[in-house]
Amino acid sequence: MSRIKDQFKLGEAFSYFIRVFAKPDPSKPTNFNLRTMHTINKISILMFLVCLIVMIYRAITR
Repeated sequence: MSRIKDQFKLGEAFSYFIRVFAKPDPSKPTNFNLRTMHTINKISILMFLVCLIVMIYRAITR
């Protein structure tokens, strides 16, 4: 049975966030589609964080 603590593990999310913004491994092949996907992921993560900050700010100032 899963515990509540296990439901809120964020290690994978944070490790992905760090991996997306790290420099790519030169030994791995890249192509246009892969670079585009990573760029879109970076933009969506940044937009999410900005919106989260705005929502927290609005909740605090009310």
